[in-house]
This record gives sequence, C-alpha cells and structure tokens, in this order.
Amino acid sequence: MVVSDMTETQIRKCHERLERFLIDLLEPVGRSERRHWGAVYVRGLLLDGERKSVEPMASRLPDGNVQAMQQFVGQSPWDWHPIWERLGRRMTAELEPESAWVIDDTGFPKQGDHSVGVERQYSGTLGKTGNCQVAVSLHHVGAQGSAALNWRLYLPETWAGDPERRAEAGIPKEVEFRKKWQLALEMIDEVRGWGLTDRIVVADAGYGDATEFRDGLEARKLPYVVGVSSQVGVWAKPPKIHIPEYGGRGQPATRYQYGKQRPSSVRDVALHTKGWKKIRWREGSKGWLESRFLAVRVQPSHGFVDGEPPHKEVWLLVQWPEEEEEPTRYFLCDLPPSITLRRLVRAAKSRWKIEQDYLQLKDELGLDHYEGRNWAGWHHHVSMVMMAHAFLTLESLRTKKNFWVDPATDAT
Repeated sequence: MVVSDMTETQIRKCHERLERFLIDLLEPVGRSERRHWGAVYVRGLLLDGERKSVEPMASRLPDGNVQAMQQFVGQSPWDWHPIWERLGRRMTAELEPESAWVIDDTGFPKQGDHSVGVERQYSGTLGKTGNCQVAVSLHHVGAQGSAALNWRLYLPETWAGDPERRAEAGIPKEVEFRKKWQLALEMIDEVRGWGLTDRIVVADAGYGDATEFRDGLEARKLPYVVGVSSQVGVWAKPPKIHIPEYGGRGQPATRYQYGKQRPSSVRDVALHTKGWKKIRWREGSKGWLESRFLAVRVQPSHGFVDGEPPHKEVWLLVQWPEEEEEPTRYFLCDLPPSITLRRLVRAAKSRWKIEQDYLQLKDELGLDHYEGRNWAGWHHHVSMVMMAHAFLTLESLRTKKNFWVDPATDAT
C-alpha cells in the first residue's frame, strides 16, 4: 500500500478499514491463527516492494513470519471457494449496477516445469509461446471500478493425463482438461450459483470464435458481446431453406437444405456495407477515444453444412479506423435490436478495464509472484491477491459520491 503521501492518522484509519474488510472474508479459512496469517499476508501484498513472494513480504512486515505465512498459503487445507463467493457478493453490491462480466486469460512466466500447469504454451501476455502458467478469469467490470470474481488455472492435456505430476502437485481428481471457453462457462455458472445478478458477458475472439461458447451463453439466456475473427461466417440476409418432402421410403428428412447459398465472412459484410459512424466511447489520458463503427443485424451461419436451422439474428459490430485500409475489430452481440450504436461500442470496449486489473494484480500485488508448486497454494495466493485488489478498488471509490452515475448520453 503506498503510504508516502499519507499522514499517520490516515494510515491508521486505512489499516482499520482493512481489518474490518477482512473479518468476514477470512472467516471461511477456519481457526483464528489462520485468519491472523491471512490478514498478515494481505497486508504484505499491499505494502510497497517489488517481490510479493513470502520471504520478501515477511521481511517487510513487523509481524512477518516466513514459516507461518508459507504454511498458511501452501499447506493449510482451507477452501478458497467460500472466500470468492463472499468477495463476489460484496464487490457486486459495492460497484456500479451497470456493469459487465468480462472473460479473459493471462500468463504467468515460470522457470522449470514443476509448478502446477506450467508448460510451453501460447500466452497473450507474452505475445508468444513460452514456459508459463495460464489462468482464465472472470471480472465484474464497470466504468468506475472492477473486481476479479473467479479464476480457473488452465491445466494442459499433458498435465491432466499425467498421474504422477497430478499427485505431486495435489490436483484434485475431479479436475480434468477443459478448453478455456469451457472454463469460462464453468466460472459463469459458479458466480450465478452465488445469486449474483446476470450481466452482459464480454470476451475477445479467443472465446467468441468458439461457437460452443456463444451457444452456451445463449442456452443460459445471457446477453453477450464477443470478439470474432474476420473469417467467421454469417448470413447478411436470411437464407431460403427447406426440408425435402417425404417420399414415402426410409426415414423422413430432418436436415435443412440451403441449396447453393453460401454465407459471407464478417469481413466481406463490413466491406460491402455503408453507414459508418464516428463514435466516442470514453475519455482516455490523452483525450477522447473514438473511431468509426458499423452495426448490422446478421445470422451466424455455423452448422449450415450439417443441415442445422439458421441461427437467430444478432448484431455484427465492426470497427474501422479511418487510417486503416480495412476493418480491424469484429464483434457478435446478442443484444436487443433497439440498442444504440453507442451502447454496443461501449459494451465491446469495456474489456480495457481488465487489462488495468491484470497490470495492478501483477505489478502492484504480486499475482504472478507465488513460488510454490502445488494446486492449493496457487489458489490460496490468488485468493489473497483478489482481496487486496478489491480493497484497493474500494479505497479508490471511497471519496467519490454517486460514482456509479453514468453521465454519458445514449445518443448514436
């Protein structure tokens, strides 16, 4: 916690607020000794210092104890799920109501191959393939504040199918290989099980390109704004389809026939559609962010080669900066036909906040500094980092009255 510009009274009051904040959240870890070291650990994460692994934190804390802190995070058998649920309910109640659930993933560069889930794999954080862990996260994101609600450590197939490595890292039997979009749906199901209000789900093309992910959101009746790659197929106009009449022999046909009709890529739709408008979506550090956008109603075409019926209409949102030769971003948006272009753009652009979250979680709070190797230890460390991040978020909003009021107009 940066204290250089704070008076002694302000520091004392901040510490008191932190203690009150942690009382309910740390209750699930069990006996008072664990709760004590949990609070110490969170204080260590909030203090200045480059490394947020146990030994450096303990050296900076007046009541730090390396052995006790390592025991708490690495070996104590407390369940992190009740903490995440309490934190999710608390932060959802504190942050502005018009928010989204943003899905993304981040990499944790690692040396060696013993830390749970480490493998040479692609990481968007690294921008290349490297030796790392990868975790998928779900965040409650609004214009004024955000909070990490849920995490899934991605377990590569090489790990999931290796009994020896699983046993050494303490990976539970029920944890199996899951694609990242499957982990995302699992997290959404979990937070809905906490009783949290449904939100618009926002994700990049790493998730939006998976038709199973979009279908999963629709099956859950969750609105979404997800990125897609330029070659995703859609029907710009409703296709003419039919099921062949039954001829009296064999089984009646059940597959729809599309004839010679073929869908268009979202890129082709964008290049052949007029009506681009310049939209501002938020004020950045160097002024308003704006670009050209287009939104048209389309029907995703996945499944047509297998004779499946056409998909329902959704919005295709496209960004095409004036200085670029062709469009740069594509989104499929399952939102009402009456929604304005500005609202579509602002929903699609809400992902920027999660990049700030990752930056603070890692650079300030040591999300990727955990040096243990086991499954429980990683989740314990992440839980403490989530609480530290949530506390900083609430501290930043303390002096803002009606911070959740959205002054922007809904004009196109």
